[in-house]
Amino acid sequence: MKKNLFLLGLLVCSMATMAQTEKADKPESWYFKIGGSYFNQTASTEFPTVGGQPANRDVYSGTLASNKLVSREGVTGSFGQGFRSGITAGYRFSARLGVEVAANYYTSNTKTMAQTTDRMVTPAPSATTPVTYLSFTAEGQIKAFDVAPALVMFLGEAHGFEPYTKVGVIVPIHGTLDIETNRNYSTFVGANKVANTDAYSKDVVKPNPTLGFMASIGTSYKLGKHISAFAELEYRNFTVHGKTKETTDYTENGVDKLNTSTSFRAASYSANHTNYHSSIDSNSNNTLTNAAGFDNTKATDDLSTYVGISGLGLTLGLKYSL
Repeated sequence: MKKNLFLLGLLVCSMATMAQTEKADKPESWYFKIGGSYFNQTASTEFPTVGGQPANRDVYSGTLASNKLVSREGVTGSFGQGFRSGITAGYRFSARLGVEVAANYYTSNTKTMAQTTDRMVTPAPSATTPVTYLSFTAEGQIKAFDVAPALVMFLGEAHGFEPYTKVGVIVPIHGTLDIETNRNYSTFVGANKVANTDAYSKDVVKPNPTLGFMASIGTSYKLGKHISAFAELEYRNFTVHGKTKETTDYTENGVDKLNTSTSFRAASYSANHTNYHSSIDSNSNNTLTNAAGFDNTKATDDLSTYVGISGLGLTLGLKYSL
């Protein structure tokens, strides 16, 4: 962080010096840009727990008491890969210095956050009683709207090309992490399958306020007196952590069971709502730390989850200068 602040300060000083010493060959002016971007993730971390399930890819094998874990793989990644569209307003103070404010909408690629295959969930298995095996996949996607103010340094125009660099911050305005989980419960008596239940749930995680950092290098190319095409290579770095989570959908075999208890899920306000905190203790509404005082008519208290949205992306678009 200190290194980034030092580099940012050095860049600001350099731009201020150049703006003061170089004769402006372009008037002060407004410009507007519209563009689309694709980002690749630059760092992978372990995903947070999803519905009580660790971020693992587990495979079980065997029946009844012989049902054992045979394979486990940690699931890592980030939500930094995806598409972004945006519009930008900029003001050029001189030949070298300007400012921009961008409004962006970002949609990440869907990422697998946890997965389990054929895990027995019946407490006391027997060859003569129904035994249920669970397979599930939980996938997450981030959708977010942000505002990104930035300081721009223009490096000079030659043959229609004008390269530039910019640094700025990312201020998320609104966004959610949507987690969709598909579960299959297969129930057997001996070797005979007697029931099959497909359950679907959707959890919506809302974040706490945060700030991110971005830096980019790009160039514009004149297509006409006021119109230019531009391309930018941008690096952005920030993480978000959850504030609340709400289960908005839960169905079994296509039937709404959000507020109805079933063999596989106890319905309650606490089951559908979670408040995230940096720590939980004996005063928290959590069955692990306060089993005796747990109140299922209130939101569950749980540890805050963190996800990364860092990425390196390419933006292409058009610029209109007044």
